[in-house]
Amino acid sequence: MKNIAVIGVGYVGLVTAAAFADLGNRVVALDINEEKIARLKQGIMPIYEPGLQEMVERNVRAGRLSFTTAYDVALKDAEFVFICVGTPEGVDGEADLQYVRMAAESIARTMDHPLIVINKSTVPVGTGDWVADIIRETQPRPIQFAVVSCPEFLREGSAINDFMNPDRTVLGSEDRSAADAVAQLHLPLRAPIVVTDLRTAEMIKYASNAFLATKISFINEIANICESLGADVTEVARGMGFDKRIGPQFLNAGLGYGGSCFPKDVKALKYMAQVRGKHPQLLDAVIQINDFQRKAAVIKVRELLGGNVQGKTIGLLGLAFKPGTDDMREAPSLTIAEMLRDEGATVRGYDPVSMENVARTHPWIELKGNAYELVEGCDAVIVVTEWNEFKQLDMERVRSLMAAPNLVDGRNIYDPATMRQYGFNYRAIGRGYNGEGVTNGD
Repeated sequence: MKNIAVIGVGYVGLVTAAAFADLGNRVVALDINEEKIARLKQGIMPIYEPGLQEMVERNVRAGRLSFTTAYDVALKDAEFVFICVGTPEGVDGEADLQYVRMAAESIARTMDHPLIVINKSTVPVGTGDWVADIIRETQPRPIQFAVVSCPEFLREGSAINDFMNPDRTVLGSEDRSAADAVAQLHLPLRAPIVVTDLRTAEMIKYASNAFLATKISFINEIANICESLGADVTEVARGMGFDKRIGPQFLNAGLGYGGSCFPKDVKALKYMAQVRGKHPQLLDAVIQINDFQRKAAVIKVRELLGGNVQGKTIGLLGLAFKPGTDDMREAPSLTIAEMLRDEGATVRGYDPVSMENVARTHPWIELKGNAYELVEGCDAVIVVTEWNEFKQLDMERVRSLMAAPNLVDGRNIYDPATMRQYGFNYRAIGRGYNGEGVTNGD
């Protein structure tokens, strides 16, 4: 059993704390948000993540996991300290490191014995050296420490499985013994461990997310071309995915990527390149294509409604940026809703888990209790998030409840021919002319 402190109880921090406790370690999770910690002590999770509440409760009962707002409590017996605080997007796309600085300074002022400090937050290349400098300069008296980069590769909605069954663990440090000690923590996960220097480990995280975002924008670009040529992007992606050099993952055309990672990480990598005089043309294109996908959904609705959404009621099926989470950060639904509102439409929304978050930030979206309440009286409906329950809807009932049978399938979860049989004016993403005829330009 190792003694571990985790700073920050957001998506990464809370999963990290609960998972390491589940592996048999003693973990103290800290956050400066007193309300969040008080709720956690009552068993109330600050986020929705499948399986997380059960894991937290199990380890709290076992005495392996506890929560605090005090650094002296968290660091009292700690051998390892994971920094898992937010690094939101700054004004110019750069990562905002104010919370990392606060954590590093607090660790430095509080520590009274040697520690290994582990950056798990997604931070710009060079942050590990910067954190080491902050700790060294802030310590009241010199105490030995080492800094290790251990970037996270967790997907919201499957974070626990990703932690427990990782593709790899990446560790970077200038202190090989510290890296080896952190590697020992991860040995029970039985995954390949890549040990490198600090800056390379930090870059691996950004390069990985940028590549996955590029795959998403690539298939969306292909989808837009497919629409003009009469090809079906779902079949194109399937045919591509059998090539082992390409693979099927992240080749689902739709409304683009969102969430807390891809949008800000691609922009942060672009920023890092620009300030060093480089020209990240590919990253620029990835961002532009992703932005356009939200506009494309609005364009399709506009076309179905005769060119104008003024005075129309539009329903959004799904609000979270992806299934399995309540995270609304950079969610396509919000961009689409704002565009529709600006054009004079009334916007409704329904999501299985994220509606409390939406109500706090976008109270003008009319929230409904289920999918059928949402579609009743709508002039058009857009599928925004591919929750499984939407795949099982009674589409005849949906059609009968709508004021007009206009359906934009932003996630390609329905069969075009079947939707036409139900009487929908159906538009999908990249599926030719949705079976309504193909013109090859002859």
